[in-house]
Amino acid sequence: MATVSLRLGDLVWGKLGRYPPWPGKIVNPPKDLKKPRGKKCFFVKFFGTEDHAWIKVEQLKPYHAHKEEMIKINKGKRFQQAVDAVEEFLRRAKGKDQTSSHNSADDKNRRNSSEERSRPSSGDEKRKLSLSEGKVKKNVGEGKKRVSSGSSERGSKSPLKRAQEQSPRKRGRPPKDEKDLTIPESSTVKGMMAGPMAAFKWQPTVSEPVKDADPHFHHFLLSQTEKPAVCYQAITKKLKICEEETGSTSIQAADSTAVNGSITPTDKKIGFLGLGLMGSGIVSNLLKMGHTVTVWNRTAEKCDLFIQEGARLGRTPAEVVSTCDITFACVSDPKAAKDVLGPSGVLQGIRPGKCYVDMSTVDADTVTELAQVIVSRGGRFLEAPVSGNQQLSNDGMLVILAAGDRGLYEDCSSCFQAMGKTSFFLGEVGNAAKMMLIVNMVQGSFMATIAEGLTLAQVTGQSQQTLLDILNQGQLASIFLDQKCQNILQGNFKPDFYLKYIQKDLRLAIALGDAVNHPTPMAAAANEVYKRAKALDQSDNDMSAVYRAYIH
Repeated sequence: MATVSLRLGDLVWGKLGRYPPWPGKIVNPPKDLKKPRGKKCFFVKFFGTEDHAWIKVEQLKPYHAHKEEMIKINKGKRFQQAVDAVEEFLRRAKGKDQTSSHNSADDKNRRNSSEERSRPSSGDEKRKLSLSEGKVKKNVGEGKKRVSSGSSERGSKSPLKRAQEQSPRKRGRPPKDEKDLTIPESSTVKGMMAGPMAAFKWQPTVSEPVKDADPHFHHFLLSQTEKPAVCYQAITKKLKICEEETGSTSIQAADSTAVNGSITPTDKKIGFLGLGLMGSGIVSNLLKMGHTVTVWNRTAEKCDLFIQEGARLGRTPAEVVSTCDITFACVSDPKAAKDVLGPSGVLQGIRPGKCYVDMSTVDADTVTELAQVIVSRGGRFLEAPVSGNQQLSNDGMLVILAAGDRGLYEDCSSCFQAMGKTSFFLGEVGNAAKMMLIVNMVQGSFMATIAEGLTLAQVTGQSQQTLLDILNQGQLASIFLDQKCQNILQGNFKPDFYLKYIQKDLRLAIALGDAVNHPTPMAAAANEVYKRAKALDQSDNDMSAVYRAYIH
């Protein structure tokens, strides 16, 4: 994008990393959000999302001048909603300006009219000169009273109040389309700059948020003592604190749609190993929220995009660990998790005080082994596998399951806020791995059941689309169900979660059950279907491609 002359308050198209140009507005950043070093950039709030970011000036274009061009190259539903949000706010802002101008003109005309009526003619002046001083004062006083009374009746209500009374809509909750147009403010940004969108509405801020916690980010801390179920009323409208029967203390955002808000990035240097489907989105969000990140990937070319966005390049895992305070790793399986520790690997860079966070989905034995090796070298270890998919990773909406070093978990707070909507601390090392496998076992089995239902509908002459419509109106309705069914109906199996990885997780979950002599027949049946799909060369497709195991 070419460099343009921009200023605060301008509507723009902003380009961030791999994402398409998106409509936003240049605003003042939060006071505690430092401006990146280097090239000139502006702080942009994006429409249709709750995202904001520092965008380099060469990645910005004026909104109106490039609107048609952007609409032609971007056809997504969310993109169109964002454009609609801009246009609606422009219409509302224009309407408000016109109302204000009209009211101002009316007030001016009324004042002029009142002055004309109260201004005496030359003949009147001569007649009034012959009157007594008391009568003159009386007439003038009555005239003032009439003018004041008229102004009071017409001017007692503000233009906004009059506009509200003229509206036929009843008071109460705003209509859905208005709510969609609201861009929530971060907890430190107090308002908008003057401009065509100065009337922009922002959500109220949270008073006294949890220390180092974004009010939209959920922290779940698992205690070791059982407590009765207790629920406490929220101190603020945004937060509520609950203790459940498990003894898990949680801080939850009442607004379930809220995303990351304003995050103060840690001053610690962050390293990241592994830029796959999940890792790429995580790193993008870490950079977007102002973290200093050094990246490494087995296929070095994948690092290029992140280097352009401000990341530093580590030539080996050892170099990343040695130059960073906290290093995250997100790789494919137990073998890869162990390999990254090997020659020129993590262990070579570990020394007392260095922190290592493994985000890979592996079995408890593997993660326990990793922890022992890291801690034996004086390092600190945390396991933090994530639940989600590529889209949730890109959106910063992952669920993080952590276990191990509690202090390190707290040190990672701003990182977890940047990459996810929720984090759970589950105690000792191994707990997060077990929980993650159970979660993915449920998800993988459910996906196989969805595919089975759609194929059964087809072979019995029922409409697959109607089946989806019925499911979406019932208790099973979910984003996951809808997206995976749409994949199948459209024949689009572009990976959002690799089929080979969900099959790996099912296999590990079954082994977990075997280790404690617990039956997992549903998972075992689903695993066989995924193995069939892999035999049909579906490994690198999305997990929804398990559908093909039923039709071949």
